[in-house]
Amino acid sequence: MSFALLFGWLSILGSCPSVSSCLQCDQVVRYVHEDFLSTVKGISVRDQIELKQIIEHAYVNFRDTGTRFRGVIDPTTLYRARTEYQSEFKRHWKEDRTGYIQWDMINIVEKGKRILQKHLEIFAAQGLCPNKCGLLYQRVMNCTSCQYGLFMCQSATPPLDCGEHHLEADEGEEVVLDCFLSWHALVAGKIEYHYSWHPAEKNLSHDGEYEELVVTEESKIVLNQLKVNEGGTYRCLLRDQTGTTLSRTRFKLKVNPLPSTPPGLTVALPSLPSGHDATLHNLQRSSLIIILILLTVLSITGSLVIIANLRVTMKRREEERDSRRGGEGEDVENIELMSVTERGM
Repeated sequence: MSFALLFGWLSILGSCPSVSSCLQCDQVVRYVHEDFLSTVKGISVRDQIELKQIIEHAYVNFRDTGTRFRGVIDPTTLYRARTEYQSEFKRHWKEDRTGYIQWDMINIVEKGKRILQKHLEIFAAQGLCPNKCGLLYQRVMNCTSCQYGLFMCQSATPPLDCGEHHLEADEGEEVVLDCFLSWHALVAGKIEYHYSWHPAEKNLSHDGEYEELVVTEESKIVLNQLKVNEGGTYRCLLRDQTGTTLSRTRFKLKVNPLPSTPPGLTVALPSLPSGHDATLHNLQRSSLIIILILLTVLSITGSLVIIANLRVTMKRREEERDSRRGGEGEDVENIELMSVTERGM
């Protein structure tokens, strides 16, 4: 490539706004360029000077970084852009053998610009200030100073307000309160969730009337065995390690009482005509006497039956013992008779 063509290309770059690119801030990209300059062989001193000038102006070729994307980038987006550019750089020089090394360098740095622009477009649309409510201090790199810092993301909604949720549960049940939002994961440093409560039966005039419940690193809490008087407004505040409130979420909880057991029905009997009270009383008394007499007779009869059975049982046992004793006596007499007979013989 002629020196005039190279000078014309650098002149075009010089006419563009001088905005430092985010890839310029990455040391890996710098090492890739420096390694390439130190390893390229078979070129003249003039070619080496031209290559160095191209590389020095390569970062200027990413001129839209600051003007179109607020001049900031987060570590994840920078890593993705750098990794893709590094891969494309190595693949390009491995496959290209045309001999026009300066022209090839211009092509690859142009591709680096497109790579960076692609990732920054995604970051600006999805990654930068993702909070739709509340306040977020997002950690990003300034593409001009190459220094990391906190970028303040203030939502367009009322300050810190992240909405109100209406919940309903029956008495004795449980309910889960969770105020986590996806952008909470981007908050730098330690965060805490502060839960507080205001009773339903009291009018809420200002935030200071809330009763503190719990401070936890977890975004959700569980309310068990709910009671009717535990209904009301629950508030969740997200605070960072400096104590700054970043978001506020409210939960309106209604606890329905369990239905009470209806009282038993009382059957009203028709009243008797006058003059029948004494007759009814006499009938009830006679019936009670008859029942007592029957119970007494049954008790006496049962006792006599038990006694008779006991006597029969005892008599049988005595007869069995006598019979056993008589049998043993006959056996003894037979033995003695046999002894006498043997002696006579």
